[in-house]
Amino acid sequence: MKLFADFLPVIIFFVAYKLWGMYVATGVFIAASLLHIAWNRHFHGKVETMQWVTLGLVLVFGGATLLLHDPLFFKWKPTVVNWLFAAAFLGSGLFMERSFLQRMMDQAVSLPKPVWKRLNLAWVTFFISAGAANIYVAYHYTEDTWVNFKLFGMLGLTLAFMIAQGVYLARYIQPAEENH
Repeated sequence: MKLFADFLPVIIFFVAYKLWGMYVATGVFIAASLLHIAWNRHFHGKVETMQWVTLGLVLVFGGATLLLHDPLFFKWKPTVVNWLFAAAFLGSGLFMERSFLQRMMDQAVSLPKPVWKRLNLAWVTFFISAGAANIYVAYHYTEDTWVNFKLFGMLGLTLAFMIAQGVYLARYIQPAEENH
């Protein structure tokens, strides 16, 4: 459900783009992102730091796109977000006792420290690759192709990576002991 909620502004952007074009869609995306933050704050009582950072980037890159009438600024936003995630995960893995990934998941799964490190590095690699793929598509394909990639390609890549991560983690999940 959280994945869907996080992708909802992107879905709204996609629909607005198909109906009205890049500039209206960018404005709609900014509004949807603001509403997403407000929703999280109201119903969950908090907004994660990276959500604030992402909103800031939406405002800066989306605002630049609207102000300068150049969609390239907005096309860079997913790359910058992904690379910031990569830097944050890498930094947390190098300089903190527990990486961001471990802090998010250790209530759900108990893993040996080397496995946490490998998973964290896998996420760093994923974020770098996703950012590179986004900017490649932005520069080498039409705007319409980039918009389709932003929704379907990025969502597909994320889901495929999460499934692969689940398959990798399955070997470490211990069955619950039966009480007799």
